[in-house]
Amino acid sequence: MSMSAALQFSRSAGRQQRLAIDAVIVTAVFGLLLVGLVMVTSASLTVSERNGVEPFFYFQRQFLSVVPGCTLATAVLAVPIAAWRRLAPWLLIASCALLVIVLVPGIGHEVNGSRRWIRLGPLNLQPSELARWLLVTYIAIFAVRHQTELRASAQGFWKPLAVLGLAAVLLLAEPDFGAAVVLCVTGTAVLFVAGARMRDFLLVCGVGAAGVAALAVLSPYRLKRILAFLDPWSDPFDSGFQLTQSLIAVGRGEWFGVGLGSSIQKLFYLPEAHTDFVFAVLAEEFGLVGVLVVVLGFLVIVLRSLRLSRLAADAGMPLHACLAAGFGVWIGLQAFLNIGVNLGLLPTKGLTLPLLSYGRSSMLVTLAWVGMLLRVHHEVAVSGKSALPPEGRAQ
Repeated sequence: MSMSAALQFSRSAGRQQRLAIDAVIVTAVFGLLLVGLVMVTSASLTVSERNGVEPFFYFQRQFLSVVPGCTLATAVLAVPIAAWRRLAPWLLIASCALLVIVLVPGIGHEVNGSRRWIRLGPLNLQPSELARWLLVTYIAIFAVRHQTELRASAQGFWKPLAVLGLAAVLLLAEPDFGAAVVLCVTGTAVLFVAGARMRDFLLVCGVGAAGVAALAVLSPYRLKRILAFLDPWSDPFDSGFQLTQSLIAVGRGEWFGVGLGSSIQKLFYLPEAHTDFVFAVLAEEFGLVGVLVVVLGFLVIVLRSLRLSRLAADAGMPLHACLAAGFGVWIGLQAFLNIGVNLGLLPTKGLTLPLLSYGRSSMLVTLAWVGMLLRVHHEVAVSGKSALPPEGRAQ
């Protein structure tokens, strides 16, 4: 079942209604997916050779994530937002259960000192990816249900923050510092869109920034990353290795790149070339032009999501507004952090680039979230209350 199969779906009494799709978002998403498949193929050829598998092994696995991911997006697209509201308690339970289970010895699989995966036969599931989506959805539902309290008192703001804090602690226990930061920022942004008071929001931002700084400084390996970020060339073969190799890749790309498949840095110089640092390989092979195309794709998705959030709020659909804003903030923040790391603007975080990096859990969850965003767009468009242009409405 493809995305196009969802362009028509059954309504009550068997009546058919055309689905109002945001073609701009769909085009941007599929454009980034295509770029991602090409870059994962190019960046993973050497890795495949080293691991003794066929050259297109990682491409095949990524493609086999995209296809069911699109099917999953179609399925989520068919689910009314009201159904998610009824599932709210289960979303919270499932999120916490996923984050706890991965920490259990014998269940959680440890790689490079981090216990972030659960092995299911040949598959490695990263529970934090699914948990973050479900938890942000729960926070949006909770905030809208308690909107009066959220707008009137600090207590209404701190209750959902306590849930975010618990999830962040579980993520830090893996440890997954980057995922914890992205979750907390996204959840706080959703609360702000739902109507949290500005003073409460600013207080949390201040406390959160101080907390992030403290966690970074008090943790030896995080402090080492920060020092490597500040002066990567002082230790280019140890703590600064990833960053220096990434910067070399970006620098070699210049304006138009060295050509597809011609990257030198992916030949075991750049670690995680097909995952966390796929953007650096893109910059080397396609240059500034390729970089700008990808950045533009993400910018389009983020701006369309935030625009949809505003239109939903104007139409008196606060839950839809929160969900659209949550997606926009999440994908924008994670893309910004990954690209910032690849360009040497931020310390290394270990976050993938949505829709581009190799990673099956990330791909499936991202496309499911896209399906929810498209559902939000449809319901806002057909509500008759929004200012969406005629092409955004059901025909």
